Amino acid sequence: MAEGTIKVVMQKGFGFIDTGSDKDLFFHSSSLEGVSFDQLREGQRVSYTEANGPKGPCAENVKPI
Repeated sequence: MAEGTIKVVMQKGFGFIDTGSDKDLFFHSSSLEGVSFDQLREGQRVSYTEANGPKGPCAENVKPI
């Protein structure tokens, strides 16, 4: 699994992960594991699996590390 940092958490149930490269990955609250959306904070380290969603690359299986 890849690792990154939560860049932004939006109140609408989604956010973006800074992957350490030029691109940020979208994630939705439905892709979280072992944590509720309300527990996520900007700057928090997470692991994730990169996938292709309906609108392009996204993160799945997102969990804090």
